[in-house]
Amino acid sequence: MRRAAVSVPSNIAEGYERDTDAEFVRYLNIAKGSAAELRTQIYIAREVGEIAEEQAMKLVQECKEISAMLHALAKTRKSKIKD
Repeated sequence: MRRAAVSVPSNIAEGYERDTDAEFVRYLNIAKGSAAELRTQIYIAREVGEIAEEQAMKLVQECKEISAMLHALAKTRKSKIKD
C-alpha cells in the first residue's frame, strides 16, 4: 500500500519533468492507475480486518477524489495537445 501511495505523486512529478504535455498526460494516467491500485488494496485490507470499515471508506473516498482530479488535469492537458 505504501508503494502504491508513493507512486501517485512520484508519477505526477516524473511526468511534469518530461517537458511535454503528451508525456505529462501519460504519467498522469499512470498515477491514476496507482490510485486505483491503492484503492483496491484498501478494500482488501478492510476485508481481511487490517483497516476498520470507517477508516477504509474514508481512504477510498480520498482515492476517488484524487483519481477525479488526475482525470480532469489529464483531460485539460490533453486538449492542449490537440490545439
